[in-house]
Amino acid sequence: MIKATGQKPGIDELITLAKEAGFTYSAPLAMDSLEFREEVRNMCSADRCKSYGKSWSCPPAVGSIERAKDCAEAYHRGIIVQTEGDLSDSFDMDGTAAIMQKHKKAFDTLVRQVRQFYPECLPMGAGTCRLCRACTYPDRPCRHPDKMVSSMEAYGLLVSDVAIRSGLKYNYGENTMCFTSCVLID
Repeated sequence: MIKATGQKPGIDELITLAKEAGFTYSAPLAMDSLEFREEVRNMCSADRCKSYGKSWSCPPAVGSIERAKDCAEAYHRGIIVQTEGDLSDSFDMDGTAAIMQKHKKAFDTLVRQVRQFYPECLPMGAGTCRLCRACTYPDRPCRHPDKMVSSMEAYGLLVSDVAIRSGLKYNYGENTMCFTSCVLID
């Protein structure tokens, strides 16, 4: 935990928080790696995750790629975090789910801590928001707009490029799974 000094923590302190939260890897986010691509957003429409058009945190509800870019351009630095784990084989869905759950729990902890110092930070997670058992989209407003987190892909980011350009790997070898998220700060 960061000691109260009256100053906002820098990137090194945020990386320390990330390690304490349980991430396998963390690094300063290469801001020039944030390329907002319509083709990534279009991959969402294939609906492999079963969330397209069903969540306030996913396309099309999140708005245009231009809106995503404008939102992110207000920030000048950030950190990228990853949770990596081993699978019994490439079809280990239970192992994948466990790694994702660990990642989301660590990311929730990290975002809660970062927001104490940077209330207007921009977290971009992995996968769709799971705060509510059933999302209210499109019939009613989001129940928790201040806590909802959209994925890096929903912003149109090619996660592998962002990770590699930030000095991290994206693939850690056969029978491994890695989830990646980031937090942008002012």
